Amino acid sequence: MKTDLLSSKADYIGITGSVLCIIHCLVTPVLLMTTAVFQDEQLRVGYLSLDYVFIGVNIMAVFFATRHHVQPTTKRALWGFLLLFATGIMLEDVNEFFEYVGYAASAGLVISHLINIRQHRLNHAH
Repeated sequence: MKTDLLSSKADYIGITGSVLCIIHCLVTPVLLMTTAVFQDEQLRVGYLSLDYVFIGVNIMAVFFATRHHVQPTTKRALWGFLLLFATGIMLEDVNEFFEYVGYAASAGLVISHLINIRQHRLNHAH
């Protein structure tokens, strides 16, 4: 029962997680430079570790969104963008390029989840 509810909301959870991650990534440099709040090492590390929470949320969202009747191309897109997203987030400190990979993959996840929602509506309307 709970997994059915999670499956039906997975695309919305994935969209929310991806959008929040984009906001988090855009706001972080500003917060680091302009606030004294991040002078506390534990608070800064905790805030920056949200990246891994976003990866976990997106893994769960893609898993549950692709469990049942999903177009093969949409399924591949969701898993592919998830892989790029996780790679970009985990390697963003290695090279700035990976930060942009993370942004692009996050946008790809949002678009793929929206396509999946649309496909579900079209399939269930008939």
